[in-house]
Amino acid sequence: MALSEIKARRRSDYKFQLEYRTRWSDNDMYDHMNNSIYYFLFDSVVNTYLINHCKLDPPTSTQVGLVVHSHCDYLAPTGFPAIVDLALRVNKLGKSSVTYEIGVFERGTEEPKAVGEFIHVFVERESMKPGTTGMKEDLRTGLAAIQSSGKAKL
Repeated sequence: MALSEIKARRRSDYKFQLEYRTRWSDNDMYDHMNNSIYYFLFDSVVNTYLINHCKLDPPTSTQVGLVVHSHCDYLAPTGFPAIVDLALRVNKLGKSSVTYEIGVFERGTEEPKAVGEFIHVFVERESMKPGTTGMKEDLRTGLAAIQSSGKAKL
């Protein structure tokens, strides 16, 4: 995806949002949110969505999501005491995998501070391999609800 396309993202491009109040400890010595915190936030918004909208119960689920890829494009700094909104959508939904896009927006702005990508492959907990039927139906249905195209790709 071109950087110009990433910079053009707006809140309305995402179907799920989660508020995060930055903490003093999120800042680094350069007085902005440390890059490692962005990855913590990506994990948090994705798992909040999976638990609340896809019926995933991480301690007991027979399927688990393994992160196989992640990256972040940092566009502008943010940091304590900002309130940021983590905006989530699904860009690609496969048989066992899902590609998420996460926009980080500071409260009151429409331009993203960062845009990240996070890919999960859902595997069976026991074998750590994708199941023959792919991800569970509740998971697929919940993820399809926030897919950018509105249709699941098999």
